[in-house]
Amino acid sequence: MRARSRFVSSTIAFVALLCAAEALANPAIDDSALRTRQTKLDNGLTVLTLEDHTTPVVAFQMWVRVGSSDEARVTGLAHLFEHMMFKGSKNIPPEKHGQIIQSRGGRTNAYTTPDMTVYTTEIPSEALPLVIALEAERLANLDISQETLVSERQVVLEERRMRTEDQPGGRAREALYALTFQALPYRWPVIGWRSDIANTTIEDCREFFATYYVPNNIAIAIVGDFDADAALEQVRESFGSLAPAPEIPRHVTEEPRQSGIRRAEVHFDLNAPLLATAWHAPPAGHPDAEALDVASEILSGGRSSRIYRRLVHEEQIALSAYSVYSELAGTGIFGTYASVRPDASIDRVEASLLEEIARLRDEPVTAEELEKAKRQIEVSMVHQLTTNAAIAGRIGYDVTILGAIRSLEDKLGAIQAVDADDVQRVARTYLVDAGRNVVQVVPPPASAEPGPGDL
Repeated sequence: MRARSRFVSSTIAFVALLCAAEALANPAIDDSALRTRQTKLDNGLTVLTLEDHTTPVVAFQMWVRVGSSDEARVTGLAHLFEHMMFKGSKNIPPEKHGQIIQSRGGRTNAYTTPDMTVYTTEIPSEALPLVIALEAERLANLDISQETLVSERQVVLEERRMRTEDQPGGRAREALYALTFQALPYRWPVIGWRSDIANTTIEDCREFFATYYVPNNIAIAIVGDFDADAALEQVRESFGSLAPAPEIPRHVTEEPRQSGIRRAEVHFDLNAPLLATAWHAPPAGHPDAEALDVASEILSGGRSSRIYRRLVHEEQIALSAYSVYSELAGTGIFGTYASVRPDASIDRVEASLLEEIARLRDEPVTAEELEKAKRQIEVSMVHQLTTNAAIAGRIGYDVTILGAIRSLEDKLGAIQAVDADDVQRVARTYLVDAGRNVVQVVPPPASAEPGPGDL
């Protein structure tokens, strides 16, 4: 069974690469996402429908425009509701939502980011009416009870312990974002601070749900083998009676310009120290986004990339090393991360990594590096054409964060237009010493006394 699974996965990956290569070679790309039909109901709900009858499967996604960056007094509420949405409603018992979908041959999941909460479902075509009814039911009649809160609060606290507090990588990321952002709400973790999670009240939950889980703050994306007219009619019947919010509050704070290096040291019992650095970068949809993506790919796109080759292969001072440009709705962050070999110096890893950042600023990248990086990004983009779920995710993201669906041809054209001067320019603009934030996760000194957070 495992051999067959690996064969199927390899075949799918191979077909995806063939599709990508064909699309890149053909300037007239058939971008199916551009055929998306956008409908806005009277209550503000956005519905995105795209028929594709290639396979008898439908991807249904609900994009709620609320994430950790929308939290005000209490952190962790957006993620908490990712859990509570599966805990039952007036007419559906706890956990039954997922069980019903699985019994029809489908699967469902959810995730939370700083800017949104997304609920995803993939089902056979004939089960779409059921999914629409189930999704509308939990929006209209979600069980927000003290019993549910107590149960899910404990689940989230345990998740926080396992994924953040007991993981050096989680500690590093949490410290890095708190260090980088002084004013913007991106400084707090998506899962929330432990004390907020533990002290969340039922009133907090009900207010949050009433504020953000409203039709004029939601986009539904449906992609696959279905009849768009029939689906839209059912969405109107199921969701049309939901009342919109007169106002949806957003943070309007601006991040002050950073004017000096910030550093933090996190003590953690580990053998391989971690280094994390970050610079402020532009938000999603910014004209410099593609050049920053290319810069990141040149630094860490594969084993032959600059920081991996130098830190891991040549100097052998790191176990892994990579960079990433993360686009957010209100800002962006360009980060680099390295796992230090137990027998190496974390300061040396930091120095070598920063030398590569400086080289990116000071020297034009080679034509070979540039073309390789652009091709890797292009293949990743074109891969979005291969599944209904990927296309639904793309159109849901574009409409929710960018306000409109951006054509693949436009995206590929912007990547192709990036030249060596652009890479050097964005490195000089954003990856500056005065805007650098550095976190080192290292073992505590032998004589260290436990701090308040360790008790």
